Amino acid sequence: MIVWWNSLETALKIFYCVAIPATLVLLVQTVLMFFGFGEDADADVDADGSADTLDNVEGVFGENEVSDVESGFDTEGLRIFTLRGIVAFFVVFGWVGVVMLAAEIHLAITMCVAAVSGFAMMLALAFLMRALLKLRNNGNIDNRNAVGTAGKVYLTIPPARSGAGKVQILLQGSLVERSAVTDEESEIPTGCEIVVVSVSSGTDLVVRRK
Repeated sequence: MIVWWNSLETALKIFYCVAIPATLVLLVQTVLMFFGFGEDADADVDADGSADTLDNVEGVFGENEVSDVESGFDTEGLRIFTLRGIVAFFVVFGWVGVVMLAAEIHLAITMCVAAVSGFAMMLALAFLMRALLKLRNNGNIDNRNAVGTAGKVYLTIPPARSGAGKVQILLQGSLVERSAVTDEESEIPTGCEIVVVSVSSGTDLVVRRK
């Protein structure tokens, strides 16, 4: 082992020294996450020294709330420079560097490709964590907070609670789709604007035309 290590060039040793510890840290983070620890371990430090956790969705490119993705590359609410993201960067940076130097690719090219690969991993991880956060936030949404909220009918709502339709409303900062019924004597067609007046059985919204 010592002979093998001493036979490596300095740049390759450096990449190994980056890749191996970062990989071990990432494994520990992953194990802790499976056991319920470290879910809020990704903290961004502001200029005043305060830290934000994943429960606060204000991030590097983010706002104060998580919005629905309106395009294929939406950066609102995205948090890139987190502890887990930085560790992932060094894991990919280190191993890409090891592989490319072992293939005798020029050091300058290796550094550039390794850095780009590491940042791509950070970006992918940021999108993944935002998606998980949105799922968790949606799971905590209380339909009772929708009372008084306006929205639009997505699927026609049958009259006099004879069946349920679908509406889209802005609830707790997120655009959500919910089942809805109405007490009106005529159906409420798709595209019609509505107002939520109450909640039925804790699941369906009771709405009327706006």
